[in-house]
Amino acid sequence: MDADRIVALVTAAGIELTDRRRSAKGDGWSLSFSNGTTVEVGDDGSARIAGKGARAVATLLDLPAASRGT
Repeated sequence: MDADRIVALVTAAGIELTDRRRSAKGDGWSLSFSNGTTVEVGDDGSARIAGKGARAVATLLDLPAASRGT
């Protein structure tokens, strides 16, 4: 999965993207959303979801959440 697709799916559900930046290692993207979720997307297609709204975003993306939030 790539960063643009994640942003499209999550924002289509009404969750606003609040920050998008390259990872510290330069090997992917860090995406932050208004519900408190952060999605780390690797250039290799890997994705990790964490934060307060992780469960909702994980469900939208059909991915497991690293931390179970509300």
